[in-house]
Amino acid sequence: MKIDLLIKNGIIFNGTLSEPLDADVGISGDRIVFIDNRSGIRGKSLRFLQKPGKIIDAEGLSIAPGFIDTHAHSDFTLFADPRAEGKICQGITTEINGNCGLSAAPLYGDALYQREDDLKEFGIRERWSTFKEYFNHLKKRGPSVNFATLAGHGNIRASVKGYKDQELTKADLKKICILLMESIKEGAIGLSTGLIYPPGVYSNTEELVELARCCKDLIYTTHMRSEGEKLIESIKEAIKIGREAGIKIHISHIKTSGKENWHKIKDAVKVIENSRNEGALLTCDRYPYTASSTDLDAILPSWTFSGGKEKELKRLGDSELRKKIKNQILKRISSENYWKNIFISSLNSDKNTWMLGKSLHDIGCIKGRKPVDIVFDLLVEEDLRVGAIFSSMNEDNLQKFLSLPYCMIGTDSSARSFSGLTFKGKPHPRGFGSFPKFLGKYVRDKRLMSMSEGIYKATMLPAMTFGIHKRGVIKKGIFADLVIFDQEKINDMATFEEPFLKPEGIYYVLVNGLPAIWEGKITGVRAGRILKHGR
Repeated sequence: MKIDLLIKNGIIFNGTLSEPLDADVGISGDRIVFIDNRSGIRGKSLRFLQKPGKIIDAEGLSIAPGFIDTHAHSDFTLFADPRAEGKICQGITTEINGNCGLSAAPLYGDALYQREDDLKEFGIRERWSTFKEYFNHLKKRGPSVNFATLAGHGNIRASVKGYKDQELTKADLKKICILLMESIKEGAIGLSTGLIYPPGVYSNTEELVELARCCKDLIYTTHMRSEGEKLIESIKEAIKIGREAGIKIHISHIKTSGKENWHKIKDAVKVIENSRNEGALLTCDRYPYTASSTDLDAILPSWTFSGGKEKELKRLGDSELRKKIKNQILKRISSENYWKNIFISSLNSDKNTWMLGKSLHDIGCIKGRKPVDIVFDLLVEEDLRVGAIFSSMNEDNLQKFLSLPYCMIGTDSSARSFSGLTFKGKPHPRGFGSFPKFLGKYVRDKRLMSMSEGIYKATMLPAMTFGIHKRGVIKKGIFADLVIFDQEKINDMATFEEPFLKPEGIYYVLVNGLPAIWEGKITGVRAGRILKHGR
């Protein structure tokens, strides 16, 4: 046997729920070729090395499978900057992209037109329509992490029907099903929906059931219609779609949003667990923070989005319609504190950069304007391209969700790096610290679960759930995606004020057998691969 890399003296958490093992790991090429306890191989393994010096002494360190980010949004940022340093430094070796109804493909007609601003922002010159074309382009970029993707319902619907607030005709539905099946054939691993965003917000349950039937053996993931006021109804809709389509169901970034909805967690968990007890294959993911992040215009009523970007801007510029929008927003806000908990995280221009990190309440005080008017002004000035952080969740509920045995970890973030095109704004720190925070604060310090359970939820469980083959465990013959870290030191360092900070305690990250992090430093090696359905 010849090996390229030997990892010795470490404690192996193999991704299953089993107890950790003192063992050495041998890697040849992109695979793990042996795992042997030290009494069986120690002293013999060194002669297998092809190159002297390719040894990691992991004394006092833990070895785990590479972490799988179950909820990523790197479809365009990874293309623009394939280094993905914010993800690699967390120990993430595989991302599940295409979430919340938005994926890199298919892109036809209005769907492509709507994405032009994203592509231009990141200097992406290439254009594509299908996943096949996108994968070919991405492969040439050489990403640092393994890339898997769902097919976004928003892309598919917009490619056929645009952003109109209309039900689908039978002909429309047939075209959409064909696009979805083509996407799966090209490698998409399932279907995702974003039911608060256009055009997903205009779909009905029957449409989603029909689409889910097209990918019966895969998975249906959903950013539900509501995570607050109609949380329970939204969970029940997701279950109904899964049950009628005969498909696995995955609830994205599960939460109870808004103080007035925090008490709903008991009912939410009860509905989920009753469905699981009845045979539903239902899972969920969550990031370990009590603040969310999305586009600022998510505050607006759904009818304002109909017809696409230009029509939304036109409505915001119409004084009568603005008054109607304003009344609808204020009607659903129960407290002035609402505006104190929304912070600007990204902008399109340099004009308003002084607002980054500030709340709408504080910006309103500085400008002498009501926060709701600041929203309108800012969206128009920035051509709708405004990101915001919403602090609306409860720590106890967060811990309850993280503790659920079927809840996985997702960053809900795009891949960014510490320099270059993606190094801008004040993005949510979850894109830099989710996995270290989960393992450090919630597993080690708060003891919500054992380290074996925590690593299982970050590795083997998502691999099984999303059909990621030969990854997520440490086993002979499996691809060598590995993280080596110090259990006592692993911690997130990123904050809302300074998000672009590396975590502590992670010393080695291997992707397909090659080092992305070596002795705590980014190597620049980009060994990620495109992972397709069934392959």
